[in-house]
Amino acid sequence: MTSTAAKTDLRFYLQCARDALLWKLEGLSEYDVRRPATPTGTNLLGLVKHAAGVELGYLGDTFGRPSGEPLPWLEDGAEANADMWVTAGESREDVVELYRRAWAHADATIDALALDTVGRVPWWADGKDEVTLHHAVTRVIADTHRHAGHADIVRELMDGAVGMSEGNVGVAPGDAAWWEDHRGRLERAAREADRRAAQDRVR
Repeated sequence: MTSTAAKTDLRFYLQCARDALLWKLEGLSEYDVRRPATPTGTNLLGLVKHAAGVELGYLGDTFGRPSGEPLPWLEDGAEANADMWVTAGESREDVVELYRRAWAHADATIDALALDTVGRVPWWADGKDEVTLHHAVTRVIADTHRHAGHADIVRELMDGAVGMSEGNVGVAPGDAAWWEDHRGRLERAAREADRRAAQDRVR
């Protein structure tokens, strides 16, 4: 595979994850894009904010290409986990536009450098901080898809909306009654498996 073809593949899967992450915000109120959906505070807009910082770090600073974007939540002395939630004073539009600028900056890095270019990750330990562009892009793809999966589950729990992207739901067809029956079958199977395991333990 040529370097150009490899970059095309990497860019495709990275953009799919980016688009999925932003799509999960559509149609939601300010409250819903920010509210914590898990005990550790996972929230939709916070995932976008985090993803922006990841791209600017791994596909910017790591290769000597700082974006100049102020990221106060990543500075020394910043509150722990500050990149994973959005304050009332930060607008949804600002966070989304920051993410889009991060895309553009990261894409420019991918276009400008060969995939075997070596960079240094500023927050990794000295002597273990070297990484190729190919590795860095792959890492960002994995991270972004992971968080897009988080967003998919959060959105489903919030209002039942599911799907990989607009026009590509990626789940079996079925109305509410079908899904209720399906979920019931899974619940019964889980309870039966648990019952059998308990019986095996006492034999």
